[in-house]
Amino acid sequence: MRRITLVTVWLALAAVVLAAPLAAKGRFPDRIPLPNGWQPEGIAIGNKHTFYVGSIPNGAIYRGDIKTGIGAPFIPGAPGRSATGLELNHGRLLVAGAATGKAFVYSVHTRQLLAEYTLTAQPTFINDVAVARGSAYFTDSLRPLLYRVSHGSVTPLPLTGDIVYQPGFNANGIDVTPNGKTLVIVQSNTGKVFTVDPRTGRTREIVLNVPVVNGDGILLDGRTLYVVQNQNNKIAVIRLDHRMSSGTVTGYLTDPDFDVPTTIAEFGQRLYAVTARFTTPPTPDTPYWVAKVDKAKGRGH
Repeated sequence: MRRITLVTVWLALAAVVLAAPLAAKGRFPDRIPLPNGWQPEGIAIGNKHTFYVGSIPNGAIYRGDIKTGIGAPFIPGAPGRSATGLELNHGRLLVAGAATGKAFVYSVHTRQLLAEYTLTAQPTFINDVAVARGSAYFTDSLRPLLYRVSHGSVTPLPLTGDIVYQPGFNANGIDVTPNGKTLVIVQSNTGKVFTVDPRTGRTREIVLNVPVVNGDGILLDGRTLYVVQNQNNKIAVIRLDHRMSSGTVTGYLTDPDFDVPTTIAEFGQRLYAVTARFTTPPTPDTPYWVAKVDKAKGRGH
């Protein structure tokens, strides 16, 4: 999730409900529009085709349907909030708060803000979040720490071992193995990926045949790791060995609708990528969207 300058003025939305994209009946649309001026970054997909996308400037949350493409702003933005990485967990939406140094937790049933945590003081960039065994782990792209939120308390977890923070954006996207015992993170500026022990913070590099520089959001699907390379406008497909000590980039997913994609979520054999358009100056009229890509397109290329 690439750092950009936050703005404090809420961008007015011209429409509350968006029309569905043109698509054949029963076919999931390839491109789902978001409100103009939204400035999106993170995405999460829940049950019954429902997706959520955050807004960087003020932390607003948009909700839509990936089957129809129809949606509307769901949670309003507010001063002092921001939204980058999102994670759904048991009816709660966990939100990384970027340069605010905060994390936010909302109910997807009532839309209420259930909790607000100050993870650290500025300067910081709280970038992404994953849940492992009941605890939420937030990455910090500027400081070599994870922040573990468990039972209402925040614990800074220093990252040790193989990872070495450098100037620029470091730890970015994060995911967790199905058993919850291991976290996986990508370091944007070096293109390296690491496993992390969620108890100790110790990292171990997953040695790749090709670095995934500008790595942003990630998604672990069995032994396949998808890494969004935002400025490169592609998603690297990595096959991991059974010990998660090495990985081979076997191909890339690309799409004409990619314009600096940041994060991804999956629904069946499809990935949905937020198109953040960081190289396009944001205005109230700037269009944004979510792009669909089939996983199978990245095999064997």
